[in-house]
Amino acid sequence: MNPLKLSIIICVYNEEPNIKPLNKWINESIQDIEYEIIYVDDGSTDRTRQEIIALKDPRVVLVEFRKNYGQSSALYAGIEQAKGEYMVTMDGDLQNDPSDIPMMLKLAEDEGWDLVAGIRKNRQDGVFFRKIPSKIANAIIRNSTGVHIKDYGCTLKVFKSDLAKDIGLYGELHRFIPVLASLEGATITQVDVKHHAREFGKSKYGINRTFKVVSDLLLMLFFKKYMSKPMHLFGGIGVIFFLIGSLINAYFLVLKIMGNDIWGKPMLLLGILMLIAGIQLITVGIMAEVMMRTYYESQQKRPYKVRKVHTFND
Repeated sequence: MNPLKLSIIICVYNEEPNIKPLNKWINESIQDIEYEIIYVDDGSTDRTRQEIIALKDPRVVLVEFRKNYGQSSALYAGIEQAKGEYMVTMDGDLQNDPSDIPMMLKLAEDEGWDLVAGIRKNRQDGVFFRKIPSKIANAIIRNSTGVHIKDYGCTLKVFKSDLAKDIGLYGELHRFIPVLASLEGATITQVDVKHHAREFGKSKYGINRTFKVVSDLLLMLFFKKYMSKPMHLFGGIGVIFFLIGSLINAYFLVLKIMGNDIWGKPMLLLGILMLIAGIQLITVGIMAEVMMRTYYESQQKRPYKVRKVHTFND
């Protein structure tokens, strides 16, 4: 039996002033549970790594990346390193509240949930650039994937270890962890958690994240609905476009036979070219993602490079 109950995984990038108060907050919030804290330093350019080493906390493990690989890769590395029966993911900016972890863990254990996701109650973020776009994105993801999680953007989650290690996190798919868990057949629930305003450092999220979410959502829809039967997607679309194209060509052929000039229709040509280009780009993107997953998983490769793993047991 593994005596370690909990692994708390925190991905950090330039969070130097938050490390000491966060570590102290976690240690004060969790009692009577054997746990470890895994910090994944995602190529920080400030003194984040030195601050973690200076903690000299025997519960702490530091995974140091060679450069910045992104949050999904950092989470993946933390999950690979973790040894606990349950895993917790949370942000390193003091906005998630560690005091919610025992409650979420108890819910997972007592009721047998594979994944307990947090809902940020009274979210302390800007309205126009954070809250409103987040609500719109959450609604789109819920309705399109059928996985009805209220707050996809909340990092605070509790997983069973075997589930977390079965989820392949590549690219920017950390936002869709509940969807990936659903694909694995996980039981999922959600609970209100506390949220705090950022006091130190700068947010790493910008408006450009919206475009990444939309593109990753297309990939999630493919994985959820057509991963095992891609011909149903591409074949169906292909047939529809073939019929439409045939009708258009037949129409212009009739006009040509009747002696009409069918040339010089730039908008028609532009529309067709843009439509074809859009389909090709989406298809190439999906196929590239599938090939990337196959490449990493079949050869047991990882989408990141670890410089060193620090432990402080001594």
